[in-house]
Amino acid sequence: MPSPARSLIRLGARLGSTAQNALEVARFGGLDTDEDASPSEVVTEQRVYRLRHYFPESAAGPVVLLVPPLMITAEVYDISSRVSAVAVLRRLGTDPWVVDFGAPEREPGGLERTITDHVLAISDAVDRIRAITGRDVHLAGYSQGGMFVYQAAAYRRGEGIGSVVTFGSPADTSVGLPFGLPGWIATEGAGRIPDRLLGAFAVPGWVTRIGFQMLSPVKSVRSRVEFVLQLHDRERLAQRERQRRFLEREGWVSWPGPALAEFVRQFVQHNRMLTGGFVIGDRLVTLADITCPVLAFVGEVDEIAAPPMVRGIRRAAPRAPVYEASLRAGHFGLVVGSLAVGRTWPAVAAWARWREGEGDLPEIVQPVTGDEEAPPAGLPGGPAGYGLQLAMGVGTGAARSVAGAAARAVRGTRRFADEAARNMPRLARLERIHADTRMSLGLLLDEQAERMPGEVFFLYRGRAHRHEAAKSRIDAVVRGLIHIGVRPGEAVGVLMGTRPTALALVAALSRLGAVAVLLRPGGDPAAEARLAGVARVIADPEHAAEAARLEGVRAHLLGGRGSEGRGECGLPDMELIDPGEVEVPGWYRPNPGCAGDLAFVVFGGEGGALRANRITNRRWALSAFGTASSAALSPADTVFSITPIQHPSALLMSLGGAVAGGARLALASAYDPETFWDEARRYGVTVASYTWTLLGDLVNAPPHPGERHHAVRLFIGSGMPRGLWRRVEERFAPARVLEFYAATEGETILVNLSGRKPGSVGRPMPGGGTVRLARYDLERGRLAEGPDGFAVECGPGETGMLLTRVRLSALGAARDVLRGVFAPDDAWTAGGDLFRRDADGDFWLAGRAAELIRTADGIVPPGPVRDALGDLPAIDAVAVYGVPDGGTELVAAAVTLREGAELKAADLAEALLRVEPAARPAIVRVVDEIPVTAEGRPRTAPLRDQGVPASGDGRTFVRERGGAYRPPTGDLRPGGTR
Repeated sequence: MPSPARSLIRLGARLGSTAQNALEVARFGGLDTDEDASPSEVVTEQRVYRLRHYFPESAAGPVVLLVPPLMITAEVYDISSRVSAVAVLRRLGTDPWVVDFGAPEREPGGLERTITDHVLAISDAVDRIRAITGRDVHLAGYSQGGMFVYQAAAYRRGEGIGSVVTFGSPADTSVGLPFGLPGWIATEGAGRIPDRLLGAFAVPGWVTRIGFQMLSPVKSVRSRVEFVLQLHDRERLAQRERQRRFLEREGWVSWPGPALAEFVRQFVQHNRMLTGGFVIGDRLVTLADITCPVLAFVGEVDEIAAPPMVRGIRRAAPRAPVYEASLRAGHFGLVVGSLAVGRTWPAVAAWARWREGEGDLPEIVQPVTGDEEAPPAGLPGGPAGYGLQLAMGVGTGAARSVAGAAARAVRGTRRFADEAARNMPRLARLERIHADTRMSLGLLLDEQAERMPGEVFFLYRGRAHRHEAAKSRIDAVVRGLIHIGVRPGEAVGVLMGTRPTALALVAALSRLGAVAVLLRPGGDPAAEARLAGVARVIADPEHAAEAARLEGVRAHLLGGRGSEGRGECGLPDMELIDPGEVEVPGWYRPNPGCAGDLAFVVFGGEGGALRANRITNRRWALSAFGTASSAALSPADTVFSITPIQHPSALLMSLGGAVAGGARLALASAYDPETFWDEARRYGVTVASYTWTLLGDLVNAPPHPGERHHAVRLFIGSGMPRGLWRRVEERFAPARVLEFYAATEGETILVNLSGRKPGSVGRPMPGGGTVRLARYDLERGRLAEGPDGFAVECGPGETGMLLTRVRLSALGAARDVLRGVFAPDDAWTAGGDLFRRDADGDFWLAGRAAELIRTADGIVPPGPVRDALGDLPAIDAVAVYGVPDGGTELVAAAVTLREGAELKAADLAEALLRVEPAARPAIVRVVDEIPVTAEGRPRTAPLRDQGVPASGDGRTFVRERGGAYRPPTGDLRPGGTR
């Protein structure tokens, strides 16, 4: 037959085959390949999942449980006999099982499933498999299924988990998005979607399919073109037909709306896979609780989960031994296709056998050592650039450099703009607060509950409490208060430890318009109740007996439902009051408190120095909005309050800042440096509070696994010594210290926003009270006056008294008001603290007027000496005080040393050169411990009572006339020789 004829016949046959195959694809959606799925049995069928056991007749070897992502069917692990993951795993000696979530759109209640439902389903599957096989389970998951696997392993804290294996599963969503887009786009976008809208609809499978195809458009178009060009060759198409049909249509299912909302909120917007503190049920979970080995497969050209996102597991799970297998594959190529069959699944099987003592570590698996980040795979221009390379074969290195620089600039600009967008409304609201403006803790909590009812309000002992539940409890307590006769304006004592009931009671008193008097457990509640004029006290079971002993006070019991011995104290139990049976009186209006109204009373000092600090709603709001603005708090933050709720820092900064900023509040029942990082990881803490030297024990503690790659960005508080400040920032970098100074009653708030000057309390906070620094006559203990009789404002470097202007509307409530200070009829208050202001306008605390040391050469404030000695590397803590020396005092300093450090006389002399000669200490003692209050504030009275030490102890230095320091040669005590 002539050659042209043969060509025409072949062409005709080819066209015929093409037409026949095209017709079959059009009619049936694909070609019939006669391939059967791998043999399996459904071991159990539960509400959320089916547990499939593959090759049950020949089951043996390590157990591998495979988990699919939400939007893809479980058949991803058994698409066809040619690319079946379960078949490879069984052939290589493991026992494969699969969690099958089905198609939610076809399951009863499937579209109402949450992230919690899926994680608990996996945990349940692990229990069932262990009961059947008697072996621990190697949990493996692809894409979001791998995120489920991480979460389930953390939820179980490793119990029954042999290892965790993930394929293209992000653990840090902040480092970027597909196409190399910056992470803030998703964060910002998610933050603008209302909760009700986000969880109101499911994402159909076809939408997800198109989205995935758009993320890799070149590959998608190329595969379609290749399919059309090969339609004549049925045998060749049949090899990949099941895989094509899976990816083009059959493998996609709907994403339930509630699960989508949780995923976006917890893991995209707030990135809690990395930071911890995500919620499963009502339990707090952190990947830091994973201790079993982790094997993460990384797709070097992954369009969905870029390598930095996947490698975030190194930081998220600091206790886990992490291994990595990096393959030149995209997102699907990690688990489906020839590369997966040839490399991924054999490595998984070998890994499982190696973990159980059989064979060697797979060649492609490498342990991740050290804390450093591995360099990302070379993707010129990111995933988008890689797609262009496939299409055009053109490198984009130069473009990547330009894009990187632009991205860094945009990130900085966006961060500034984002903080400004959050802070401007807060500061504007502060400006609008007048004495008769409605403002209170109860009001802000109601606003948060209205705006985000399903979001977490506070965390306590590993449990999450959401706004809607907290509001319900607070309203119930309000009805209980009404039932026992509490009225607006009444001062009610709160005698409780830090617990949810205490928080609910304080909020309920605010909602009712009453005054919460926060009595200190372990203090002198009777004296505090008398000082505040309290006639009624509400206590928790732990303090009920103490409340019952208070004379002239009606005591009630609240909290601890179900605890033993509740009836033994004999107090009326408010938990027995049925809120539904309480008739609400006509006078009740929720949150009636105005800014000028008294809201809280807290206490300071003890014995004869006991004082009651009265806090108005405006003063509380000033700290609340000021903290939220200064710390740039947002719903992505969790504020860890480590001080008792009775302390001003907890009430004003931690609680106030969290409520005003929409952040979560984590309550510590007690501060323990040994458990700090465990709690910080579990709660997902990003901002932690402190007072004075409270963080000293944390800095001095041995390294803790939880502090590696921690998520804390700020430590906020007041009173931190300069030396400790530097050590905190050095050890816990990149976290920094945000130091405040605030008068408990007045409106003075200073904040060191930049952090560039450790030890400084910064500058006046916008929206706070107007402050001025006036010259102070140390000898006479009063403001220095100029020729005109008015006070004189200090210049740079001068020490003076800090004054705060009193607003006219607050004159009636302010105490110890000074009139006519800088101008006729002006009004100011003096807090009693001495400061100096440097040339930049930053304030430095010199000491309280009560701490001044009266030496023979003049009066000395303790601050400069404290700062100078605290800068010495050998010194851990410093206290400066006066000891009697005839009719005057000597400046003395007590120091503790860091472990293994030695203090030398020459170091003392050099450090103190920055202090005026007359202010330098005459005596420097090394002591074992400096006494502090429960909040970490140094107590100098016990040191002063010890007087001057005897010579010869080897731990004392005295100053010579020339300024040098040496050990004493004689007795330093009165009458002795020096």
